[in-house]
Amino acid sequence: MLEPSKSNSATDLQSVWRDGALAIREGRPADALALFQRIIDAGQEATAVWIGVAMAQRQLGDRSNEITALQQALRLDPRDLRALLMAGDHHAAAHDARAADAYYSAFLKLTEAVADPALMPEIARVRTLRAEFAAAFEAHLRQSVETPALEHASGRRMRRSLDLLLGKSELYVQQPRHFYFPELPNIEYADRQAFAWLDRIEAATGEIRQELLRILEEDSAFSPYIEAEANRPAFDDKGMLGNPNWSAFYLWKAGAPVPENAARCPATLAALADAPLCQIPGRTPSILFSLLRPGMHIEPHHGFMNARYICHLPLIVPQGCAMRVGSETRSWTEGKACVFDDSIEHEAWNKNPDHLRVVLIFDVWRPELSQTERDFISSILQAVDTFGTGNLEPAQP
Repeated sequence: MLEPSKSNSATDLQSVWRDGALAIREGRPADALALFQRIIDAGQEATAVWIGVAMAQRQLGDRSNEITALQQALRLDPRDLRALLMAGDHHAAAHDARAADAYYSAFLKLTEAVADPALMPEIARVRTLRAEFAAAFEAHLRQSVETPALEHASGRRMRRSLDLLLGKSELYVQQPRHFYFPELPNIEYADRQAFAWLDRIEAATGEIRQELLRILEEDSAFSPYIEAEANRPAFDDKGMLGNPNWSAFYLWKAGAPVPENAARCPATLAALADAPLCQIPGRTPSILFSLLRPGMHIEPHHGFMNARYICHLPLIVPQGCAMRVGSETRSWTEGKACVFDDSIEHEAWNKNPDHLRVVLIFDVWRPELSQTERDFISSILQAVDTFGTGNLEPAQP
């Protein structure tokens, strides 16, 4: 058996450490523990020393002292990859999946910034284990809350909460670009069945489509959806400004009808007669046919306020078209309306190489708002729009 030197010099302690590591490799855990303890007793504890202690305890089959040593190692360096991995393995062997997953998760997050090919086998192993834990966790939760209500349409919020808990869905919140009205529910796609007035609009899909087709015969009728605004700086970081690949034909724009366009679409406007259009003079409603050309992708973005919903009535939808609102992606179905909150991040695309996608778009008030609140929002935004338009004295030089 190795007889360690009595000296506590730095050089000697390094030699003791090497002897302890050799004892681990040779399967002499008791010798290794004695050597590592000398270093600790000399007041020279280090993360690597405690990891060596943990390895020796593992060889001895002492799982309790193994995790104690790993906790000491992580006390000195909470980001040590070897200690995190060993702690995860310890809890996995003890069938404590939640604890193991916590250490494995920390290990993976830290390895994202470490380009070390030697770590790849362990990273792959940990990812496989975490996938197994996730599947077992999901099965456990679903079995625990199994109820017919979960699968019923009314269980949508319960299913959503479960997906968020399981990490199968991301959390997106309202982030309007200009105006936020507090305490409105954070809903990506609203429940279509809550809007009975959409029945009349959907029933008129054929007539609305016919009006659209006549407009499409005149290619110049559509103009780019994003256009520069007078007396405002223009930035085009997504290539959308003036781009005809995303075009619009407005029946109403900025809260007022476009007379020559509205006259061409009487059936469309008649179908919208019962819709609770968002009324803010100078801003809304907007009623338009929105056209996406083949291969077009509208990048993720946010609408200007959360006090309204955006409604789509799909009219021409080839294969390869869809929209993501928050965490949920849906394909459009011709004649089936959808309602969503555009203050939540959303994007849309037409991957079809040959055909246009066209939907009717209009905006309506959020049903949770009282008439008093709607009037307030309209008034405050009109006040915003009138500020600085001739009611201020110019600054003196």
